[in-house]
Amino acid sequence: MQGTSDRPEATGQVADAVKGNWVDRLAPARTRPYLRLSRADRPIGTWLLLLPCWWGLLLAMLSDGRASWHDAWIFAGCGIGAILMRGAGCTWNDITDRHIDGSVARTASRPIPSGQVTAKQALAWAVVQSLISFAILLTFNPAAIALGVLSLAPVAIYPFAKRFTWWPQIFLGLAFNWGALLAWTAHTGSLGWPAVALYLAGICWTLFYDTIYAHQDREDDALIGVKSTARLFDHDTPAWLKRFLVGTVVLMGTAVALAVPRGEILLLVVALAAPWAMGWHLTWQLARFDRDDSDRLLMLFRSNRDAGLIPVLFFAALLLA
Repeated sequence: MQGTSDRPEATGQVADAVKGNWVDRLAPARTRPYLRLSRADRPIGTWLLLLPCWWGLLLAMLSDGRASWHDAWIFAGCGIGAILMRGAGCTWNDITDRHIDGSVARTASRPIPSGQVTAKQALAWAVVQSLISFAILLTFNPAAIALGVLSLAPVAIYPFAKRFTWWPQIFLGLAFNWGALLAWTAHTGSLGWPAVALYLAGICWTLFYDTIYAHQDREDDALIGVKSTARLFDHDTPAWLKRFLVGTVVLMGTAVALAVPRGEILLLVVALAAPWAMGWHLTWQLARFDRDDSDRLLMLFRSNRDAGLIPVLFFAALLLA
């Protein structure tokens, strides 16, 4: 029989955290609740926020053929900012969901419903993370700074979306893929249509992976009245995932076609291989989708780090060629 001290609610561990993660093993005990609020024990979300940033930056560099040391800072700044803003956004999400999370098996062990921190302490932590992230944003050009400030709107709205729409994943997509717009603009100085197409591709991708993720909570969400695309699509989910897959590939391909300079046929062909290869990874996920297997759902969701890295590797290889 499992001892009480082994349960997540007794040890402070979060039920769906990566087993043996560095927060549970190495972080000082007093910092663990705050790091768990920021999902430092579940890094996949940081990757999903970061990768569209790197898509936008690398595609912008391909579009004008320019590279500078400031681009290296944009690359690194996006990484630091993704950690901080994902942390701030998740903390805000847990504050707004504190009365819901306790009723859902997967989220009952989170720091606020399990009593590790108060809502006021969590709010202070969200502010600290946001202010540090804003300091990084100020190192970018004015247009990128303005976009960064505007990104707070979808971040603030997302936690409430599941209360008023069956499509909260769209609001997550609006927030999580904003970096494609910001990083493109940080390099070029202005927003462009390739970045917009890339942003829309990212939203389709988010609809794909977060619908898979939401199936883990389908039954609990139904009991407490929380909406999601997983509940909306139910048994039709594979057909909808296929649509989101196609949308991701077509829109990213459109972004590439708009970004690559005219006449660069070989560059265009190789760059278009990026969304094509990513599409094959999403096809692999779709073939293994099982709406009733929570372990597989979580595995497929986490595999989207690798899916999103595929365009990064293709675009980076073209820049280095």
